[in-house]
Amino acid sequence: MSAPEAQIERPAPPARKGGAAALGWILTIGLNVVAPIITYHQLRDHGWSAFAALLLSSVWPVLDSAVNLAWRRKLDEFAVVTLVFLVITAVVSLIGAHSARALLIKDSGVTGLFGLLCLATLLAPRPLMFYFGRKFATDGTPASTAWWNGLWQYEGFRRTMTVMTTVWGVAYLVEAGVRIALAFVVDTDTMVVVSPVMIYTVLGCLGVWTAMYGKRSQAEGERRAAEAAAEADAGASAA
Repeated sequence: MSAPEAQIERPAPPARKGGAAALGWILTIGLNVVAPIITYHQLRDHGWSAFAALLLSSVWPVLDSAVNLAWRRKLDEFAVVTLVFLVITAVVSLIGAHSARALLIKDSGVTGLFGLLCLATLLAPRPLMFYFGRKFATDGTPASTAWWNGLWQYEGFRRTMTVMTTVWGVAYLVEAGVRIALAFVVDTDTMVVVSPVMIYTVLGCLGVWTAMYGKRSQAEGERRAAEAAAEADAGASAA
């Protein structure tokens, strides 16, 4: 953390609007998680191919992006990533053979591609976790969004977002590699159970680690800011 940053206390987040936050979360979860899953399974039950069902399911994140553009005049990066993830899944489903083992390997390939996406954004102006953090740490209002965007000026905050994105990317690459290896050494019936357990276990562990690391980084920043302020006060008193 640089000296100029340590002497400036980070601004506290603005008060969150409960109604706006609740509505935003309902739309986000409903259009990006619930609706695509229901749509996919309903279409599959009615004889649609996996590719067609996945492709049509991606309409919901597009709708979420349209709602955000109309409501808040900005694009929702979370919906964009969800859309990209669905499209990648649909494309991967077309590649290669369609045996049970091949499908398990393709499924692992999707999470591996997400890991690569995380690492690729390290070369972008802001890493992926910055946008995910803004989605989950704010209520989407202009004030809370401006607060989150303003944190980028602090070197410690930038480092935190970079570390989070790196850990997520590496973790999903490792997870994908392990699941692909297991698909060749474990029987299919067992792997059908193991695969989703691994997916949600990794996701849960990453979620817990992210929350703990974020709080620790914030506490460290506040501690250094307090120390710098105390040293400045002591210097002023001595003068």
